[in-house]
Amino acid sequence: MSPRWTRGAKDAVGTAYSTASRVWYTLAAGILTEVYFPTIDTPQVRDLQLLVTDGATFFHDERRNTRSAIECLDEASLGFEIVNVAENDLYTIRKTVIGAPHHDCVLMRTRFDAPAEVLKRLKVFVLCAPHLEIGGWHNNAETFDTKAGRIFVAVKGATWMALGATTPFLRRSCGFVAVNDGWTDVHDNLSMDWEYDAAYDGNIALTGEVDATSGPFTVGLAFGDTRHRAITNLFQSFAVPFDTQVESFRNEWSRTAKRFALTSSFHDHAGTVLFERSVNLLLAHEDKSYPGATIASMSIPWGTSKGDEELGGYHLVWTRDLVQTATALLAVGDQVTPRRALVYLAISQRADGGFYQNFWIDGRPYWTGVQLDEVSFPIVLAWRMHTEGALGEFDPLEMVAAACGFLIREGPTTAQERWEENGGFSPSTLAINIAALICAGELLDAAGDTATAEFVRQYADFLEQHVDGWTATTAGTLLAGVPRHYIRINPNDGGREDPNSGDITLANQPPDGPYSYPARDIVDAGFLELVRYGVRDPHDPLILDSLRVVDAILKVETPLPCWRRYNHDGYGQRGDGTSFSGWGVGRPWPLLTGERGHYELAAGHDAVPYVRALETFAVGSGLIPEQIWDQPTLPDKLLRYGGPTDAALPLVWAHAEYIKLVRSIADRRVFDLVECVRRRYLGEDRHRTAPIEMWTEKRPITTISAGVRLRVIGSGPFVIEWSASEWSERVRAESVGTRVSVHYVDIPTDQAGRIRFRLLYRDGAQAATEHTIEIGSR
Repeated sequence: MSPRWTRGAKDAVGTAYSTASRVWYTLAAGILTEVYFPTIDTPQVRDLQLLVTDGATFFHDERRNTRSAIECLDEASLGFEIVNVAENDLYTIRKTVIGAPHHDCVLMRTRFDAPAEVLKRLKVFVLCAPHLEIGGWHNNAETFDTKAGRIFVAVKGATWMALGATTPFLRRSCGFVAVNDGWTDVHDNLSMDWEYDAAYDGNIALTGEVDATSGPFTVGLAFGDTRHRAITNLFQSFAVPFDTQVESFRNEWSRTAKRFALTSSFHDHAGTVLFERSVNLLLAHEDKSYPGATIASMSIPWGTSKGDEELGGYHLVWTRDLVQTATALLAVGDQVTPRRALVYLAISQRADGGFYQNFWIDGRPYWTGVQLDEVSFPIVLAWRMHTEGALGEFDPLEMVAAACGFLIREGPTTAQERWEENGGFSPSTLAINIAALICAGELLDAAGDTATAEFVRQYADFLEQHVDGWTATTAGTLLAGVPRHYIRINPNDGGREDPNSGDITLANQPPDGPYSYPARDIVDAGFLELVRYGVRDPHDPLILDSLRVVDAILKVETPLPCWRRYNHDGYGQRGDGTSFSGWGVGRPWPLLTGERGHYELAAGHDAVPYVRALETFAVGSGLIPEQIWDQPTLPDKLLRYGGPTDAALPLVWAHAEYIKLVRSIADRRVFDLVECVRRRYLGEDRHRTAPIEMWTEKRPITTISAGVRLRVIGSGPFVIEWSASEWSERVRAESVGTRVSVHYVDIPTDQAGRIRFRLLYRDGAQAATEHTIEIGSR
C-alpha cells in the first residue's frame, strides 16, 4: 500500500519549551499524528495510536472508533490531555502527551478506565507508522531487547527511532502496511496472530501489545542520529517519573507568561486563553537548531491524499509568514525572538538581495518563485526593530540595502503576489513594497547615507503615484453602479499597464475550466494593505467602493463574517468534500477576518466583533484554521459548517493576525501602521512627493508627461547618451551609484517633444540600444 500522510487539520500542536528537546508533535482525532525531529521541517512519523479489541465482538482503532476531547495541561502550555470514549461506551482512554523537557522524546501517559470485568477482556495494542526522513517508503524496523526493556527500533538513512512503553510489550511485530501489519492482523480476527521480528525497505507499521490492566503506562517515541542515541533518549525519559516530567514541562512554558499582559484589556476568559495559547503557538513554530526559523504550520494540508512526493507541506519558511509571526511577538513585548528572526533572514537572503519563495530551515530552496512582498517584509521588520531599539548589536543595513536593490531592479511588477499564483501589479504587494522602501529610507538616513535614502523614497513615491492607475479598474462589472475598484492583480499583458484590459489565468481550476477571466473582474481584499501601512486613507472613496465589491462577491457568513481570497479561487476542499488535489473550491480564510478587523479599526469602527469571530473559528486546543467549510455539514468527510476544512490547521499567520488585532484594539491604533509612510502620503510630508517616472529595462516606458522627472535606472554603472533634438545635439552623462546597487541618471522633461537615448554599461554587458520616449504636454 502506498504511504500517505494524515489529515491537515490538527486538534493540537506542541513541543517542550526547552531547546534540549528537539521534537514537535501534532494531535488529531484523539491520536498522535506527525512527529518532527530533529528540526521542525522534518516529520518522521505518520501517526501513533492504540488498537483495542475484546477478542470476540469488536475491533476499535482510536481514530475511527472513539469520541475524542482535548485540552491543554493548563491554559497556555503546549502539552495535552486527551479523553477518548469508545463508541460502544465500554471503556475510556485518558492520555497525557508532552515532549520530554530535556530529551528527544514524546511521552504519552495512558490509562484505561473501564469496569474490572471489561478491562480484563480488553487487548490493547500500540500501533506506530514511521515515515522517517519525510517518507513512508524505504523504512526499516526490528524488535530489539535491551537490559532496560523490550522495544522497537526503526531506521532510515541517518535517522533512528525507538518505540517503547513502561509496561513490557507482551508481543511485538513489524509488518508492511495493509499486508501483514498489526492493524490488518488484529482487524482480521480480533487477535494478534503474527509476530515478525523485522520489516525492511517498505511502508511499515510497528505493533506492540500492552497489558492495560496493570494500571497507567507511558508510551515513548524517541529519536537520534544513531541507534544508541535514540534508545538512550527513550529510557532516560522513562527514568524520570512522569509527574516530574509534567511539572518541568509546565514550569518551562510558564516563562512565556510575561507576554500575556494584553489579555486583560477587553477579553473574557475564553479569549484570554486563546490569546495566551496563540502566543505560545507562535513560539512553538520556531526551530531549536536554527534560531529564528519559523515555519508556516506543522501541517500537511490534505495529507491523507498525499504521499512521499509531498516533502514540504506547510512545514517550510515563508518570509511573509515569518515576519508576520515576528511582528505579532513584537506586539506582545517580545524583542528577542523577532531579533533572532531578523538575523536568520539576513543569513537566508540570496546574493542578489531576494528571498526564495519558501525554503527549508537550513536555507535550501523548496519553491523558487519570486514574490516581491517577501523581499519587503524583512525590511519593515528591521525598521520596527530599529524604532524599538531592539536590534542589539545586529546591523541589518546590508540586508536592507540588498533587498531594496532587488525590489527596484525586479519591480514594479511581481512574478507572484501573496497568493503565490499570478504575476503583475498587485495592490497588496505594492502596499508593502512602498512601506518597505520608506522604512529603508529611514534606516539609510540613520546610517548617514541621505542620498541613497532619498533615492529609495523617490522610488516609493513612484510606486505610490501609480498604484491606483495600475490596479484600479474603471470598467468593472461585478457590482452594478461600481465600475471603479481595485482588482486582485493586473497581469500587465504586453506591458500595457492597463487594469481594464487583459485576462488572468487562474490556478487550481477544475479540468473542464474555465481557466481565464478578465482581470478587471477578479477581486480580492489585498488593497486593504494600503490602509494598514498608511499609504491610503481608510475613507478614500476608492477604498470604500472596493469594499462594497469585495463584500458583495467574497463575503461569506458561516455564520460569522469571513471572506474568500478571490472569486473563482480553486485552492480548497472540493464541493463534495473530497480533498483538494490539483483543483478545488476556494473557501473562506479566517485571517482575512482579522485583516478586515484591522481596517475597521483604522476607519474608526468597532473591531471587537472581528476578534470574537476569530476566537469562534478556533477549534481543538485553540487552533485557527487556514480555511473553513462554508457548505452544509458532511459528517462522513469530517466537515462541519463553519468548521475547519482539511487545509492547514493551525495557520501561524492567522494566529499572528489575531494577536496583532488584539494589540491594535488595546492601542486604538493599527499596530502594523508605519508612521513614516502615513506621514509621507497622508500627513504633513505629502507635499514633498513630486511627480516622478522610472524607466528600467524591465519597464521601458515610451511616453511621459512634460514636467515629470524622468529617471533612467540601470542595474550597474553605465554611461547614457541622450538627445532631445534627433541627435543634432546630445548629452553624455555618467550614472550615479547608490548603496542599493542601483545606478541612475535623471533626464529633464520640461517641454513636449521626443527624447532618444542609449545606455552603455561599463562592463560591456549590454550594447548601446536606442530607446525613445515621447514627452506629452503637461
